[in-house]
Amino acid sequence: MSETIRPVGGRVFQASAERRGPAPLGTKTRFVDTRLRGEMSNAIVYIDVSEVCEGALDELKAGLKDLADFIEAKEPQLIAYNVYFSDDGTRMTVVNVHPNSASLEYHMEVAGPLFRQFVELVTLSSIHIYGEPSEKALKQVREKARLLGGGAVEVAALHAGFTRLAAQRPRRRQTSL
Repeated sequence: MSETIRPVGGRVFQASAERRGPAPLGTKTRFVDTRLRGEMSNAIVYIDVSEVCEGALDELKAGLKDLADFIEAKEPQLIAYNVYFSDDGTRMTVVNVHPNSASLEYHMEVAGPLFRQFVELVTLSSIHIYGEPSEKALKQVREKARLLGGGAVEVAALHAGFTRLAAQRPRRRQTSL
């Protein structure tokens, strides 16, 4: 069974394993709005990795829960902000997904002053940015790296791919301490 997909403002294409190309006349179609595709090509994925200082895990987790709550309330444009810890609690990874570079700049302006509270709790190992951040955002990220231990900042531009955003569903928030 095949399905025809008609992008809003675009040509009709047949979606099936057997046939690709324009759909025959009279075929049932489903409309898909593909206009977000261009906007999401500007997305920024930010990942930082830090070593947790000995004896700092409980204080760090409490501080990060407060930081995540603050960011959720103050940065509605942010697509995702998640903090992960290794099983042994010695490494922390922070993942942010921004719709564009301006969002990363705004995040660094709003949340940046709060990063100082983590200076004695972590040593930043690296920051990886996937996408094309502005010069201002790169400067802000480098300042954060210097503040938290001087880890390397690496940037990789998008080569190929796409992003799909699922419909917003109620979610259960994880807060394990």
